[in-house]
Amino acid sequence: MDIILQLYWEFCKIGLFCVGGGYASLPWIQAAVVDNYHWLTMTEFVDIFTISQMTPGPIGINAATFTGTKIAGLPGAIAATVGFVTPSFFLCLTITWLLKKYGEISTIKGILNGLRPAVVALICVAGLSFIYLSVWNTETLPTNLYEYDLKGIIVLILALIALYKKISLIPLLFGSGVAGLVLGMIL
Repeated sequence: MDIILQLYWEFCKIGLFCVGGGYASLPWIQAAVVDNYHWLTMTEFVDIFTISQMTPGPIGINAATFTGTKIAGLPGAIAATVGFVTPSFFLCLTITWLLKKYGEISTIKGILNGLRPAVVALICVAGLSFIYLSVWNTETLPTNLYEYDLKGIIVLILALIALYKKISLIPLLFGSGVAGLVLGMIL
């Protein structure tokens, strides 16, 4: 299959089945681009996620765009992005039409209420993968917990403190980058 069509189709499937926003799509994107097709390494995936955090727009769309660009340039970016939003576009049109025609539908509300815990689980799995990579430089929980990256732990703790203190995203990311640079020179 042509890589452009493959990018469109893979991100279309991700867009169809991820519910709950961009963070919930991260495990799906990781499974496709890192685990199944090996288009990116886990480190590249985390880098794309980081860049997606710093650019305007939804994280899932940004991740699709950056991944598509890395794989096949501008045509890949367009294919991955359009693929990611196609299911949402048609789903929103359909739900809007149903709500307008039939009013409030308790079945749809029930489905959405049932999906919330699954979305939280997806976000937690993505978060754990990122913690493993930043602290132990591995995609899964390592067998030897004592072989950790001290710089990663320090930046993680500083970032958690900053989040607790309600520091906004841009200063947090900038400060984390500076801390990583400084710690890289010191340690």
